Amino acid sequence: MTRPLSVAVAGLGTVGAGLLALLRDNAALIAARAGRPVVVTAVSARDRSRDRGVSLEGLRWYEDPVALAADPKVDVVVELIGGSEGPARALVEAALAAGKPVVTANKALLALHGTALAETAEARGVALAYEAAVAGGIPAIKALREGLAANRIRRVTGILNGTCNYILTCMREQGREFADVLAEAQKLGYAEADPSFDIDGVDAAHKLAILAALAFGRPVDFGALHVEGIRGITALDIKLAGELGYRIKLLGIAETGEAGVATRVHPCMVPASHPIARVDGVFNAVVAEGDAVGRVVLEGRGAGAGPTASAVAADLIDIARGRHTPVWGAAGAALSESPAQPMESHHGAYYLRLMVLDRPGVIADVTGVLRDNGVSLESMIQRGRAPGEAVPVVLTTHACRESAMRAALARIAALEAVLEPPALIRIETL
Repeated sequence: MTRPLSVAVAGLGTVGAGLLALLRDNAALIAARAGRPVVVTAVSARDRSRDRGVSLEGLRWYEDPVALAADPKVDVVVELIGGSEGPARALVEAALAAGKPVVTANKALLALHGTALAETAEARGVALAYEAAVAGGIPAIKALREGLAANRIRRVTGILNGTCNYILTCMREQGREFADVLAEAQKLGYAEADPSFDIDGVDAAHKLAILAALAFGRPVDFGALHVEGIRGITALDIKLAGELGYRIKLLGIAETGEAGVATRVHPCMVPASHPIARVDGVFNAVVAEGDAVGRVVLEGRGAGAGPTASAVAADLIDIARGRHTPVWGAAGAALSESPAQPMESHHGAYYLRLMVLDRPGVIADVTGVLRDNGVSLESMIQRGRAPGEAVPVVLTTHACRESAMRAALARIAALEAVLEPPALIRIETL
């Protein structure tokens, strides 16, 4: 029998324990597809005494995860510690430097240090695999890097954070406010005690940075992303979006054009008829648009023990088979140097929600500001009258430049009759 692939796993949380269980439960199937057994032989985690629901008997235990890289009996290192710095980064760097393939689910590490790590992997001639880093069990990385390799990708759009998608879905279906749904999501375990990483869009941005690098064959560039979260979305916004024929989703969007690459994460109003608008709950989706294939839609669970372990195991099978693809789909020297486009150059339509004093001339003042900044109004909604009191006014615009919209927004916010900062949501026709 061909010698087993010896795997070391650093990090035995939900995903790490799930990976050990999957590799054992499906051992025969995985061996057949990998061409040899894939066996975990060494592990590292912070608490040796914790019951993880899976036996660790017979496995070599390391207190220091970086020591896994030096174990001569280890063929490949799986990093499931998480975080862009500290032991996770040190382990991956050490393993690659030692000439050992690495499988990781660490989107933050790749988004912030992926360029340097890819250079090390290429120099040492080893794989740096990361299917599990984006969209959990959805094979988005393989789809972009291999399945769509012959296509010029024009745009990649994704629902990349299940926590935000769950919150927005509950708000729409139940008519509840953001804070209320977030608190419930925390109780159910769908949101962390400190949810800022998710609800402020950072998690989705890490994943989009990776997808953009793959889609457009360029070094990963997290610093170029525009990032907004969902804290400002209200039940009223979601209700009005439905009346206008849209649903609100937190999207990651990466586009390429003659001027370069634009990458952004923010709440969007998307047509209710678009496939991505119907992806609800904790599910993720990735939509890629290629010149030959057209639109490809991938949907599934973006997190959890089973889906993420499935993605890690797929990378291990590739390594066992000797399948090795450059980290960003092409060798470093062949990567594109197309520039990043600033958010100010974005061109699109907008939804604005204002809270204003109901008195004569207010709407004229607002529309005058839009006119002065070259922003054309498409529609306006004002429900009821309350003379002298605060009322909501909703405006939608025709497509314009982000810079013009921002200039108009600043002037509108300064109007005496506007009682709170205007809410802005971009409309994406996709």
